[in-house]
Amino acid sequence: MGAADYPLEWLDSAPLAELMAEAARLRDAGHGRLVSYSRKVFIPLTRLCRDVCHYCTFAERPRAGRPAYLPPEEVLAIARAGAAAGCTEALFTLGDKPELRWEAAREALAALGHATTISYLREMCALVLRETGLLPHANPGVMTREEIAALRGVTASQGLMLESASEHLCMRGGVHHGSPDKHPAARLETIRLAGELAVPFTTGILIGIGETRAERIAALLAIRDLHARHGHIQEVIVQNFRAKPRTRLAGAPEPDLDDLLWTIAAARLVLGPEMNIQAPPNLSPGVYPRLVAAGLNDWGGVSPVTPDHVNPEAPWPHLEELARRTAEAGKVLVQRLPVYPAYATAPDRWLAPEIATRVRRMSDAEGLARADDWSPGETAPPRPQPVRLAAADAALARAVERAASGARLDAPDIARLFAARDADYRHVTAAADALRRAVSGEVVRYVVNRNINYTNICAYRCRFCAFSKGRTHEALRGAPYDLAMEEIVRRAVEAWARGATEVCLQGGIHPDYTGATYEAICRAIKAAVPGMHIHAFSPLEVTQGAATLGLPVRDFLARLRDAGLGTLPGTAAEILDDEVRAVICPDKVSTAQWLAVARAAHGLGLRTTATIMFGHVEGPPSWARHLLALRDLAQETGGFTEFVPLPFVHMEAPMYLRGQARRGPTFREAVLMHAVGRLALHPHIRNVQTSWVKMGPAGAATCLEAGANDLGGTLMNESISRAAGTQHGQEFPPAAMEALIRSIGRVPQQRDTLYRPVPEERRAASFAAAPLAPVVQTPPRRREPALA
Repeated sequence: MGAADYPLEWLDSAPLAELMAEAARLRDAGHGRLVSYSRKVFIPLTRLCRDVCHYCTFAERPRAGRPAYLPPEEVLAIARAGAAAGCTEALFTLGDKPELRWEAAREALAALGHATTISYLREMCALVLRETGLLPHANPGVMTREEIAALRGVTASQGLMLESASEHLCMRGGVHHGSPDKHPAARLETIRLAGELAVPFTTGILIGIGETRAERIAALLAIRDLHARHGHIQEVIVQNFRAKPRTRLAGAPEPDLDDLLWTIAAARLVLGPEMNIQAPPNLSPGVYPRLVAAGLNDWGGVSPVTPDHVNPEAPWPHLEELARRTAEAGKVLVQRLPVYPAYATAPDRWLAPEIATRVRRMSDAEGLARADDWSPGETAPPRPQPVRLAAADAALARAVERAASGARLDAPDIARLFAARDADYRHVTAAADALRRAVSGEVVRYVVNRNINYTNICAYRCRFCAFSKGRTHEALRGAPYDLAMEEIVRRAVEAWARGATEVCLQGGIHPDYTGATYEAICRAIKAAVPGMHIHAFSPLEVTQGAATLGLPVRDFLARLRDAGLGTLPGTAAEILDDEVRAVICPDKVSTAQWLAVARAAHGLGLRTTATIMFGHVEGPPSWARHLLALRDLAQETGGFTEFVPLPFVHMEAPMYLRGQARRGPTFREAVLMHAVGRLALHPHIRNVQTSWVKMGPAGAATCLEAGANDLGGTLMNESISRAAGTQHGQEFPPAAMEALIRSIGRVPQQRDTLYRPVPEERRAASFAAAPLAPVVQTPPRRREPALA
């Protein structure tokens, strides 16, 4: 049943318990177990207002010796206190156009260099945004198109409470008499204009001020109609009137709890499952589970720094208490930004460029506020999040059970696993770890290998890559280079002497390279070190090499195999979703081309790894499509040796520096990629590898307890992630590998590329390795084809 299908007569006559149950069902369909809040700081820019609402204590008359507007230094002081307390939102509260009523307001604005309150508001929003990084949300009242557009450039969202659609409240005796900005038509027009300008917008209703229930429904329907037209209303607040001293309604009755619950439920039923419906928790202390049961999914803004200036008599709940009480209602409290997830994940449509950049950098993959300050490549993982719910969601648990039994989940089920938090997260990671134990036991394997990145010159322009250079480009880390064959071979020989069984060769797509170049590299290494396994050339390099020789991919792969190629790295996959690839690597191989190269390699007996590079512009739906593409090919060919999650390292990545990407996955998301990968790919890919370069040793240990069973390679020289900004070392020697593995109670084992134990001679050599000789990064030069 949709929102438009509920008869208004039923809303008015049905038992409250029935209404609430249906509203809660709808809410769960749209929001699952999450109830959100925004950690904000309130900045009362001015308390002057031209309106005279009969219930308001926020608005004041001008007072001698009291500034009409907060000066910039006070605005900044409040904002900085909020930033220090972990807030992400600066909520500007202010009266409506006081300069139209008060001479004191006009004089104060003139002294500040402004003609209007909204002009000064815009300057203060820009100041807070620039100096503190907090995202401004502005509630300045009724606005013109030009005013909304001006604020759009410096705010993440804007708001205006409709309050009521009741004209009679504006008549003599009504609470809005003498308040020209409270006329419903004027407020609805502002909301409409915000929709035309694509501004994420907050509105809502105030109940108990003289309106009828039918008038509440009329207001909700008006909001619904505007949202249906523009899609911009991000939340609807149901606020209960609280009688305040020194107002005309000081003695008026307040709506009781049942009336509030009815209105929340009615709002959910009218506005549908996806709408964000909020009721301020400080106005209804002690009854949070009842409010949740009525269908809300958001607590609104909660400030650890400033009071609710509109309702100063109602203190904010402590966030720990709010989380605990939310959990008592069976929900998980999550922090959001002032712009809600649906808008945060589509920033180019809904946000001005500077705001879009900041929102991306503050968001997780679902568009919520990042729950930790960790990013891939940093040294220490965050502290574990507390688990407050007693059990996992039943539907999630069923999906996990199906996956563990080997069933193919569909994309929405996989995406749901990626959204796991609290007890759901614990359930997913524990189930993945149990499946790991059943598949591979307590052994954690690793390979002693050396990365040889033979050139960082690349003709492609992948927007995430900080490694590749133009032929003479040195704007990013390091100078361009193109290794001489002698240096490639020297590194392979040295690696063998240090106990390696594998060299992993990848590089940029050098414009002078042909398929013959790649073939010559394999032959040279095999001639010098016959026992070395060559793990080399992503599907991109294979595609390019085949094209330069005019060969089908399968024939070129056969030539590489005959030249000594043993396996292929499954890199260049990034995200196997062409909509994402069009953003991050538009000139690279498509999803179908990547899969075709892997399929051809498997058909020739050349096994490959499978990777995913995640945490930049994509989200769980794309991750799910990627995993299903890998699973289906693995089921068809059986050719993947392992799945390797590669969290996006953002620090030096061009698209991050241009404000076009998030700062990698959160720690929760990174761990879940290993856990969900284990579940979703079972039983067709048996090994899940964690990257110590990206996750760090402690983060890798966490992943080994969440479904991963492999610690990857010692690497000896790792340069691609280092170029992107990771802080972790370029080599993780065997002794350190094994110490880490034993620290979590597992058994280490050196392996070769195909997951076979290595001879004791190789293991002994790896533990007795001499220091690496300095590498020689041969400067760029034109290469002649090595083979005809």
